[in-house]
Amino acid sequence: MVEHELEIMAFIPARSGSKSVVDKNIRPIMGKPMLAYSVEQALASRLITRTIVSTDSERYAEIAREYGAETPFLRPDDISQDDSTDLEAFTHALNWLLENEQYRPDLCVHLRPTYPVRKPEEIDEAIQLLIDHPEADSVRSIAPAKETPFKMWFMADDGILTPVVQTDIPEAHSRPRQQLPTTYLQNACIDVLRTETITELKSMTGTKTLGYLMDENFDIDTAEQLKNAETFLAQAGNERSEQSDGVPKLDGQKTFCFDIDGVLAELTPDCQYDQAGPITDNVELVNALYDQGHTIVLFTARGTVTGIDWADVTKKQMEQWGVKYHELLFGKPSADYYVDDRFIDIERLRSIVEPKHR
Repeated sequence: MVEHELEIMAFIPARSGSKSVVDKNIRPIMGKPMLAYSVEQALASRLITRTIVSTDSERYAEIAREYGAETPFLRPDDISQDDSTDLEAFTHALNWLLENEQYRPDLCVHLRPTYPVRKPEEIDEAIQLLIDHPEADSVRSIAPAKETPFKMWFMADDGILTPVVQTDIPEAHSRPRQQLPTTYLQNACIDVLRTETITELKSMTGTKTLGYLMDENFDIDTAEQLKNAETFLAQAGNERSEQSDGVPKLDGQKTFCFDIDGVLAELTPDCQYDQAGPITDNVELVNALYDQGHTIVLFTARGTVTGIDWADVTKKQMEQWGVKYHELLFGKPSADYYVDDRFIDIERLRSIVEPKHR
């Protein structure tokens, strides 16, 4: 990798007016304000040359300085509202720095304080991606979308539905997910922009944006998401160090319960379970836990509403897909862990039990 002598500014916007979680940006998480994680990650980056926090609160600014960031200005109230945009905050910062310090960075790295789970090397990889592609205006971090937009709809006032995605794929909304293009969701972790993308194109992406692919999405907007991020950080620190074949040596043998639909099987329209395909990565995770000696219980609510007996179909699918398990139940049993598409996100489990590869 070639070293580049560029001015690369980390920009951390941290306004004080959050309503979903009061004082969200400075809420304690694992013993320190959430804002501190982004500051420390920026300072640990090999490529970032300056770390600035933009806030409308002197209290927030003091916390940012305590952890090593610069706060050369306070952001005006009129661009620190619920409907204020990232572009307004960046434009204000760049104008202030140019007018007061004659400073203009080559690249800006957008690190949202609401995303405390990131690694400095991930920041550097995203920066290097833009450096290596001079034709691009920006880089935006993304994660695989858990729901496909090809099955999403707009609904008009008269109740008429229109597909969100206009495509040449016939009846895309009714096709199995595996027949549809893979889609990605911006995960709000790392954005890297050329300064002229902001100042000249008046944009936070420009006309050509590269994707930096990540596995997780830990952007925090609710109290539940805050709890999930804290749980991840605690478990990652305590459990990742004791791994064997991608699975941690947990304290004793545990019982893991996995819902089938949405976890091991693709969701299908109108509950046509016989048309479902396997979610291969999740099947491999279940099998790894099984091989280590944990008890695997599969459960499903198939047929509980319609009265249709899906037992034979379900057993055949598990056999064909190579799923290793001890028990298959129609209903929710007692267990040490529940992992399904509504209660515990399997991606959170995966991030704990599998080492991260790049």
